[in-house]
Amino acid sequence: MTVGVAIIGGAELFRIDSPISLPIPKQAEYIRLALSASKHVLSEKPIAENVKDAQELISWYYANIDSKKVTWSVAENFRYLASFEYAREQVQKAGRLLGFRAKRYSMVKGGKYFGMGVCRCICGLLLRPFQETEWRKNPTHQGGFLLDGGVHVTAGLRLLLGPENTITRLSAFSAQLQKHLPPVDTIDAAMKTKSGATGTFSVSFGTSFTGYEFNIACEGGTVSLSVFGSTVTTVVEGKEEKSVVDDERTGVPPEVRKWGEALAAGQRNEKQRPEEALADLELVSGTSNSR
Repeated sequence: MTVGVAIIGGAELFRIDSPISLPIPKQAEYIRLALSASKHVLSEKPIAENVKDAQELISWYYANIDSKKVTWSVAENFRYLASFEYAREQVQKAGRLLGFRAKRYSMVKGGKYFGMGVCRCICGLLLRPFQETEWRKNPTHQGGFLLDGGVHVTAGLRLLLGPENTITRLSAFSAQLQKHLPPVDTIDAAMKTKSGATGTFSVSFGTSFTGYEFNIACEGGTVSLSVFGSTVTTVVEGKEEKSVVDDERTGVPPEVRKWGEALAAGQRNEKQRPEEALADLELVSGTSNSR
C-alpha cells in the first residue's frame, strides 16, 4: 500500500481521503498535510520514528484538527487477523493470566526489503520501479528494521493479553547480528504485567532460528497461536484442541475495509486509534532502549 507525492502529485493527493504508506521518516509530514486539508487519513504503522515524535503528532492532531470531523487512523493489520481474534477469545475463557511467551524469528536477507524491484499499491497496480529502500538500509528511526517489523509483535501480544494485562515493566538485551540490519536486529526481553504475571518477548530478524508464536498460560489452560499457520492450539485439563483459522490474507484487506466502513458511518474504527499505535510503539521502543 503506497500512496504519496510520487504517485499522486500536488493538490491531487488531497482531493481524496488518504491511505498513507511512506518511509517511516517521511510519514508525519504528509499526515499533517492531509489532515490540514480536511482529509481522513489511514497511516501505516509504526505511527512515527520514535515515541516522542508520536506523542507530538497526536498532540498536534487534537490541538489543530477537529477529530470529530476529520479522523486520523493508524493501520495495524494484526488487529484484523481472525486467528488473533479467536486466540484472544480463548485466552479470555481460560481465566487468570499466569505467564506468556512471544517469539518471532527469521533471517531477513538484504535483497528482500532492501533492493526491491517494483512498488505496488494495495490495488495491485504497478506504480514505478525503484532500486533500493535507502531508509531501511540506513535507518534514522530508532530500532531500524526491528522497529518496523517488531511493532507487529507488540501489537499481537497486547491484543492477546488484553487491557487487563498491560505490560508495566521490562528488561531487555539487544544485538545486531547482521550488518545490513542496523542498529539492532535482535531483542530478548523479560516483561511483567500490571496483574503481576511475567513473560518473555524474543524477536530477531537476523537469526537462523525460525518460528512466529505466542503462548499464553492461564489458570484454565494454555493458548498457543502459530502465526505462519494461522493455527490456535488450546490445552484444557490435558485435552488438546487445534483449530486452523481462516485469516483474510495478511489482515490488510479487512483493515482497509473497516476503515472505509467507519468513515461511511461518520466514525473512527477504535482499533485504529493513534493511541493504540502509540502503545505498540512504546512497547517495542522500550525493549530496544532497555539495558
